Amino acid sequence: MSVTISVICFKSKTLANGEHPLMLRITQDRKRVMKSLGISVNPKHWDFIKGEPKPKCPNRELIQSIILKVKSEYQTKIIEKISKEEEFTATSLLSENKSNIKAQTVEEFYLSLIEDLKQKGRIGNSYAYLNSYNTLRNFNKGEKLNYTFSHIDVPFCKKFEDWMRRKGNKDTTLSYQFRTLRATYNKAIEAKIVAREKNPFIEYKLSHFNTKTIKRALSKNDILKIINADCTNQGKLRQLTHDLFSFSYLCGGISFVDIANLTRQNIVEDRLIYQRQKTHGNINLLLSKEASTIIAKYSTYQQEAEYLFPILHCKRHITPMQKSNRVHKICHQVNTELRAFAQELGITAEVTTYVARHSFATILKKSGVNIGIISQALGHQDIKTTQIYLSKFDNEQVDDAMKNLL
Repeated sequence: MSVTISVICFKSKTLANGEHPLMLRITQDRKRVMKSLGISVNPKHWDFIKGEPKPKCPNRELIQSIILKVKSEYQTKIIEKISKEEEFTATSLLSENKSNIKAQTVEEFYLSLIEDLKQKGRIGNSYAYLNSYNTLRNFNKGEKLNYTFSHIDVPFCKKFEDWMRRKGNKDTTLSYQFRTLRATYNKAIEAKIVAREKNPFIEYKLSHFNTKTIKRALSKNDILKIINADCTNQGKLRQLTHDLFSFSYLCGGISFVDIANLTRQNIVEDRLIYQRQKTHGNINLLLSKEASTIIAKYSTYQQEAEYLFPILHCKRHITPMQKSNRVHKICHQVNTELRAFAQELGITAEVTTYVARHSFATILKKSGVNIGIISQALGHQDIKTTQIYLSKFDNEQVDDAMKNLL
């Protein structure tokens, strides 16, 4: 049984970019079957006699590595079949390997992953991977990521880290970028784009980044300054800013995106019941009179838009992308207004909508509330996550504790 494997530049088909696709060709007893490799090349850069890219072909090394990988896998498959005396045809070889042969560049995998997340409505996640992709593109001097995942090794990671540090990025940003890159690499391994043993993060550990951040909680006194402020004669944005921050603090530190998605259906017998957008954990809290008063203020809007607060509208924000863009836009406006509001009240700390969540947790802790209860109210899946929210005990508390030694 005579079987030959080759890769050809298929001149019979011309793509929109003027290039021809590269095809794997398996010939058995003069019968040929072909399969696209998912890459193409300009005919002027292809040596049709040798069946390989010319020396000056762009991405020559990448193309050669893909060709070598595909040919090697099929040759191994044929040897295994012959050694086991198994029957096979050129067509059966291709069908058996459809799930195993995946020649993709980092560029292609990232863009496919981002689009897939968007289609599934996971807009927040898609933005995280898009940010990672754009950062890698900048690191690559604006060029496409036309290399395979095996190119991302430990030296690559170290150079990437050095580049980001020269740009002035802190460890928290570096950790975020590398965690996203690591997640992408793991997804590529699962998709059989790259071998598991190639994973650089087995050696390149992210634990060396210092991700400790300054705690963002306000004192109870500063919180009350915001909540008790009279914004009746202020503009609509200032009133909304005051109401959203106060509502977040009063309702278990509910996040901005969760507030935006609340409807009348989330209020059951004076309780706020909802599922977190981020973790999908279920929250069930008693609504205080103050929180109920804030909700009642927007009753007219609720009848028209179906949402509790004037952020989303049922007739204007329908798709996940529309909702995500709207939430980001209003959150930015509210945070800008919050900073000005805090300055007017004499609060020196940086104040954003997220500060209400941290403050809720910290103030309860200082009041002696069990961390497990705080964790449940925040909707955390793990108490360790709650501990990250909570600052260390004040020096005065430690000093008082030391008095009990004798």
